[in-house]
Formats: sequence, C-alpha cells, structure tokens
Amino acid sequence: MARSRTRSRWTPLVAAALLLTIGAAVPAAPVQAAAPPPGQVTRYTMTAFTNSSESNMYVYESPDATGFRLLRGPAYTPPSGLIRDPSIIRHTDGRYYIVYTTNWTGNTIGFATSTDRVNWTFLRNHTIPLTVQNTWAPEWFVDTDGSVNVIVSLSTNGADFKPYRLRATNAALTAFSAPAVLAGIGPNYIDTFVVKVGGTYHAFTKQETTKFIEYATATSLTGPYTMRRTGNWAGWGGPREGQALVPLDNGGWRIFFDGYTVGQYLFSDSYDGFATWTAPSQLPGLSGFARHFTVLRETVPGGVTLPLNSARSFQSVNFPDRYVRHRDYLGYVEPVSAASPAQTRQDATFTVVAGLADPNCYSFTDTGGRYLRHYDFRLRLDPSDGTAIFRGDATFCARPGSVSGSVALESYNNPGRYLRHYNYELRVDWYADNATFRADSSFRPTTPWA
Repeated sequence: MARSRTRSRWTPLVAAALLLTIGAAVPAAPVQAAAPPPGQVTRYTMTAFTNSSESNMYVYESPDATGFRLLRGPAYTPPSGLIRDPSIIRHTDGRYYIVYTTNWTGNTIGFATSTDRVNWTFLRNHTIPLTVQNTWAPEWFVDTDGSVNVIVSLSTNGADFKPYRLRATNAALTAFSAPAVLAGIGPNYIDTFVVKVGGTYHAFTKQETTKFIEYATATSLTGPYTMRRTGNWAGWGGPREGQALVPLDNGGWRIFFDGYTVGQYLFSDSYDGFATWTAPSQLPGLSGFARHFTVLRETVPGGVTLPLNSARSFQSVNFPDRYVRHRDYLGYVEPVSAASPAQTRQDATFTVVAGLADPNCYSFTDTGGRYLRHYDFRLRLDPSDGTAIFRGDATFCARPGSVSGSVALESYNNPGRYLRHYNYELRVDWYADNATFRADSSFRPTTPWA
C-alpha cells in the first residue's frame, strides 16, 4: 500500500538527480529549530494586511505556524497612507516593531511599535535617500552579528525592481544607512526575503516577469548572490508573491506565499536544505483573506507538560465517556468504564515517554512496547522499526487543548496536523479553525484505566 505523506515529494535519489540536472548543489540548511523544553512553548505571530483593507493591520497567533487565531483586527491603522506588507520582529529592547509599505508610489517606508503585539503606536515614516518611484515590501532581517536590517524593493521607473539593504545605525531603530543593492538579484525582482543558515544567506525573490518565486544564495548579505533555482523549480506554480519563511519546531522550514490571482494563501515545507518542498497547501481559515505577511517565531513560557514514564488514559473532551484506545492495533475513541472488560481498559492505557524524534515532545507505548503512530494519517499501534520516519510518525508535540486541563497532540513530522477523532476513528488531520475540530482534537489526560 502506498503511503500518503506530506513531507518531501522526492526521495533522496530523485532529489540528487534533480540537483544534477538543474544546477549547482545548493548549500545545505541544517536543523534550525527544535521543540521548546517543558514549561515553554513556541508562539508564531503573524502581521498581515487583508483583502478587505490595505490600511489596517491584523495580528494573529499560532502554536504551530498553521492554525492562526485572531489576536486583534484591525490592530493598527497608520495616520495616513497604506499598511501593506507589514513585517514584524522583536528587538533587543523587548518591543515589537513592524516596517511596512506606505503607498503604491513614493519613497517612504513606515514604522510602528508595540509591547504586546496588540496595541501599536506609529513611530515615523522613513524617507529613502534615493530618487525612486516605488518603495515596496520592506522586510526585517536580523543578522547573526546582531545587526538589524531592512530589505526593501526599489524601482526608479515603475519597473526593474531590485532589492536593497538598509542597516539600522542605532539601537532605537530610528536611523538607517544609505541603501545598498543586493548584488546579483535583479533587475525586475520584488518581495525579496532573506534567511541565514550557517554562513549562507538564502534569498527567496519574486521574478516580476515570470511571476515565479526564485532562489539565490550568497556568503554576504549584500551579495553577490548566485541564482540557484529559477522558474517553477519548487513546484509552487505561479503567479506567486509575498513570500516569507519561518523555522518549524521539527527542524524544517516553512514558506508562505500569496496565490493572488486565485485568491489563495499557501504554504510549503522543506526538510533537505531548501532543495525540495512539499506540495502547497492552503492556510486554514485565512487563505484568500490575509495578504503578504511575515511570521515571527518565539519561545515563551507556558505550554503543556505530560508526566514522563507514567501511565495515562486520554479522555475525549466532547465525548467524555470515550477514551483513546487501540482495537486490533488501530486507534479509536470508544466507551471505557470501570465495568469494561480488563482488555478494553488495558487497550485504553498508554505510557508517556520522551518523543522518539524529539525528547521535548512525546511518544506513547502500550504494555508490549508498541508505539502509537500515524500511517497514511490513520492512528495505529506498531513496534518501532528504528527508522527516522517511524520516529517522526510516533512523536507528538503537546499543545493546549480546547478546554482547561486538556491537551492537543500535534504530529511532529507533519506540523499543523493534529491527532483527532472522526467517526470515532483516530487520525492526524490538518487544523481547522472551528469548534468541532478543536473539540475533536482535545483530550484530558486522566489516571490510567489499567
């Protein structure tokens, strides 16, 4: 039976062959993030403008970079002009800052700040000291040396955009250096988004003629960059724009981008140094509404902790007479009580252990040493085969559930998919922004039935 996976669409051999056929090898991107330790939790904050307004910014929050809930909308309206393409960072002073496009034409970018991500204060419009017609899509980039930069797309004639770097020259982020072009990218590239991995700068940039998101690397922020992948190299299709990247808890990278001609906002993941990417998926709840955003990843206090090496049963929140159990090694939620047969109570009891793929997450075993894992997205109980795929399939990261005292279990190797019951069968499904899904994917850890 063929396996349905949401990870890379290429096997290592196919990926290697692809690299040989389309150009020089891309510098590998090592693991950049990991699940936070107990007592802490990952928080992703999104700042976006929307299809309904270019003059209001909305702020969203997510534990997994997939299911975003609204914190406030509108959260900020500038005193004049637009607020397209808002990019967010948290600075060393503990405050949050956004930089944004102020208008379709002109030579300014706007800045605002917040202490809580919800209430924002206008700071200033910064004038670009160049004769330009268009100033678009400013993006924060904080380098590993601590320097704070803005990457912005500039055009002198309404076309032939190029990316430039502005470097903050004071800690208050009120003064910036003169623009320096990112050599090797352009002309006619916009929305350039840069991440640094090791000693390599990776730039994802939209080619305005073909409308594809292309990819370049350099050993210096200002280049020279070498174009590594062009055209529809990642299978994302086109037209696409508004790209932004963020690291995931499982070491992968996620790219978000706007399919603006079809009214969809999409994301795709990579686990092999940006060489191959998963098939694009629509962003639940916000596809077609949120526009050109960035996502800030932070580790903050909180989260859900389960006791290791202890037996627990897991009660369904919305069907409290039913518990997670296996039957014939497949996962279900079924009625369990003190009057149930001993085998039923045993089948609804699991030992919580450190995650096979990440010790800051969790795995669950039965008395025979088998692990709960997903296979074709269905939950089942299998002995470990020692492979990386199995370790990922059998690892779940704990998130707060829909009610107090409950837990939601996110798939480690398919971030954004959660353990949930559907027709009483246990699956890992994409997060859906509705009360039914949140209840279906929430379980109360209880004293064990056996």
